[in-house]
Amino acid sequence: MTDEPKRILVIKLSALGDFVLALAAMRKIREAHPGAHITLLTTPPFESLAKASPYVDAVDVGGRPQGPGEWFALIGRLRSAKFDRVYDLQTSSRSSLTFYGLLPFPPQWSGIAWGCSHPHRNPRRDHMHTLERQADQLKVAGIWPDAPTEPMSAPPPDLSWIVDATPSSRPPPGPQRPTVLLIPGGSAHRPEKRWPAERYGELARALYDRGYDILIVGGPQEGELAQRIQRILPQARDLTGRTDFARVAALGARAAIVIGNDTGPLHLAAAAGAPTIVLFSKASDPALSAPRGHVTVLQAPDLADLPVASVLAAVDTMTPQPALNRA
Repeated sequence: MTDEPKRILVIKLSALGDFVLALAAMRKIREAHPGAHITLLTTPPFESLAKASPYVDAVDVGGRPQGPGEWFALIGRLRSAKFDRVYDLQTSSRSSLTFYGLLPFPPQWSGIAWGCSHPHRNPRRDHMHTLERQADQLKVAGIWPDAPTEPMSAPPPDLSWIVDATPSSRPPPGPQRPTVLLIPGGSAHRPEKRWPAERYGELARALYDRGYDILIVGGPQEGELAQRIQRILPQARDLTGRTDFARVAALGARAAIVIGNDTGPLHLAAAAGAPTIVLFSKASDPALSAPRGHVTVLQAPDLADLPVASVLAAVDTMTPQPALNRA
């Protein structure tokens, strides 16, 4: 790439875990173009997180137009913005359709759209972890010449900016127990990606008896999971539906350990630096999408078969000094 672009579009639509992983690539794009005006094309759930980030200057949440009217409005906005370059981090048929909508004079484009100026044609791309795949895409685009692309080599996203901007709540007086953050939810249409709530309850009871406080995080629709955990450990605190993305990251950064399913909030907590145990079933491949950092992956073909003892053993490995029991 030759002329330094002044107006850049980054495309990243969903889902939360993938969005969090893509923050690593967004950081590199900002570093490569410090003087450019960068717009992120995304969807409404990620607006506040994107606006809080240091990587973009503007956010367009119309990335999933519904019907021809919204589609032509999107293409019209993008044409009017006169972007010099686009980094398509979604790399889907939907995001590539945006490139075709900008023909016959599209901007420079890094992605997989046929005919784009900087195509990512690595035949292994669909078998690479998101972090290495996007690093390789930016290497091909010419802005990250020494990008780490070997398995497990790319660095995780850094969420210190969101943690630093989120005030800590005032702790109650007296000795404080270290906190375990449980994230028992996940996509409602993917129940096979969830460890049973009763197992989380048994785990919560064991950890509470060791001296930990237990916080349960998730969306409003996951309150029922928290209630099932509280039936086994009434002392567990239910924060489902009461934490935004920033608060989840802040809670994760200050937790002794985070334990949860392969779901977006867990990616947030892990990216904030939390020691993290993530539970995978055969429904997804941790080699392609697991969070990075201080992370232990536990996998079972059917998560119902994963024993609580295995998770406790991982806790012992990641936190070798047991918490003092101040119950």
